[in-house]
Amino acid sequence: MDETTAGTPLIDEPALPGFPAAPAPAATASPYRVLARKYRPRTFDDLIGQEAMVRTLSNAFEAGRIPQAWMLTGVRGVGKTTTARILARGLNYQRQDGTGGPTIHMPELGLHCEAIMESRHVDVLEMDAASHTGIDDVRQIIDGIRYSPVSARYKVYIIDEVHMLSEKAFNAFLKTLEEPPPHAKFIFATTEIRKVPVTILSRCQRFDLRRIEADKLVAHLGRICDAEGVTAEPEALAAIARAAEGSARDSLSLLDQAIAHGAGVVQAETVRDMLGLADRTQVIDLFEAVMRGDVPAAFAGLRAQYDAGADPGVILSDLAAFSHIVTRLKLIPEAARDPALSEIERSRGLDYAQKLTVRTLSRTWQILLKGIPEVQASSRPVAAAEMVLVRLAYAADLPTPDEALRALKDGAPVPAGGPPPAPSPGPSGPVTSGNMALASSQPRPQPRPDPNGGAPALRLRRFEDVVALAGERREIMLKAALERDVRLVRFEEGSIELSLAAGGSKTVANDLARALQQWTGQRWMVALSSEEGAPTLRDQAEAAERERKAGAASHPLVQAVLAKFPGAQIVNVIERAEKADEDGAVDAETEILGEADAIAAHETEADDDLD
Repeated sequence: MDETTAGTPLIDEPALPGFPAAPAPAATASPYRVLARKYRPRTFDDLIGQEAMVRTLSNAFEAGRIPQAWMLTGVRGVGKTTTARILARGLNYQRQDGTGGPTIHMPELGLHCEAIMESRHVDVLEMDAASHTGIDDVRQIIDGIRYSPVSARYKVYIIDEVHMLSEKAFNAFLKTLEEPPPHAKFIFATTEIRKVPVTILSRCQRFDLRRIEADKLVAHLGRICDAEGVTAEPEALAAIARAAEGSARDSLSLLDQAIAHGAGVVQAETVRDMLGLADRTQVIDLFEAVMRGDVPAAFAGLRAQYDAGADPGVILSDLAAFSHIVTRLKLIPEAARDPALSEIERSRGLDYAQKLTVRTLSRTWQILLKGIPEVQASSRPVAAAEMVLVRLAYAADLPTPDEALRALKDGAPVPAGGPPPAPSPGPSGPVTSGNMALASSQPRPQPRPDPNGGAPALRLRRFEDVVALAGERREIMLKAALERDVRLVRFEEGSIELSLAAGGSKTVANDLARALQQWTGQRWMVALSSEEGAPTLRDQAEAAERERKAGAASHPLVQAVLAKFPGAQIVNVIERAEKADEDGAVDAETEILGEADAIAAHETEADDDLD
């Protein structure tokens, strides 16, 4: 069963601050109850992390728009079953004097509240579909739904893990679920919403219960520790919240275990030992050694954490999690205010975010993501984890495919890959994370400079050079757009001003600027102008072709050929280099006329043969 853990205890347990106390304990001492049951929510106000659902239900109850069925879905431990019981309590809420109606505001226990929350009310029936999957179980519900409730306002059927029902059981539900009696309500809960038929979903009002955010879980765990009189370190609670992955029930189960493990004191070190986690400081030190390319230090850090009891797969998972933190801090600096981050993660993460490139962080994430399953499946996990670290260190300065291709075209040597040299102590002492220059923070390579000390080798002096470069880089669509749609207004190296022909794509300016920056390594300014500009390259080419054909048609040799072949047309003009002397020109003319006479004679013979 899913049990969200927030709010006040059920009975004979101390209440959380801000919530009413539970009824007085019985005369005999009650057995120990785990925290996940002891602090189960009793009202909608006690639920944590589900504000959107509570707001929707509140408006629906106040407006009297109460549906006949709800579908609650979410991961384990976010509160599906607990929400279903609170819903059943709200539907049947009735004060001790007999007044009241359906509501989500229940400041005091009603006539049916205690029995409903303890799952012993005769009109609120809970069924576990994982163990009652057949049509016979559903038929019992259908047969009993015809009868009115015994004492409550509604008969409420809570079916947990509803996706486990068989196909016939689902089909048996359809008619009853679509038109139930006015005194019957259904509440379904499932962790596998995709396995529920759409015919069932269409008859229910669906609520997706969210994972509870880490900061809310930490605050909730802190309140429970205060209520229990337990001393807990914030870092220990943050580690429990991370391990729970948004599940309140899992977090309270881990807290229960941590209290027992630490003899009433919850410390970060004991939580790490209990969960097999690595020390966050050591994880960050390992991250630094890998990014610096210091393989011996990385191996030593991995071995130290392994000897302390940390699992190699968990170490790499923590390493991936920290690389994700650094990436978020680099792209979203406001993420540093996340209360789930420890102070060391915040300070050193910001430091690395300034030194590492997004390319390096992305590559680190990909290598770790593929390496973690290898470590988990390996018979020698430590050796597998070491090989992943080697892969990270040696991939730190590898070029991207586009950089390697550019280096090959420019004639520059392509880096073979290898760990960057470890930093050496400077005049002020050994290098630390504060003043370390990570190898991966080097800028992207610029165009290769001329060997003679001139300007960069890749120079684009004309707009035609840009179009030719687009063809070389196989940017076919961009090249076609530049030739067909662009009217050049002004061109300078680093700046292009253009206008668009009729029907031209308005994104060509942005596409060209982005491509030029990628090709040249420099930022180009490409702007659209209201001026008409020169004709497009395609128009210029067509005009030049027409001019060449007109010039060829006016040539005496071509006219002589056209005279011998009536109806002939000039299809293409091939320009050849001019002859060095006049005799060569005369020979060429004689050759052309001779070929024309020969062709004409051949056609005359053919006509005679036909006659």
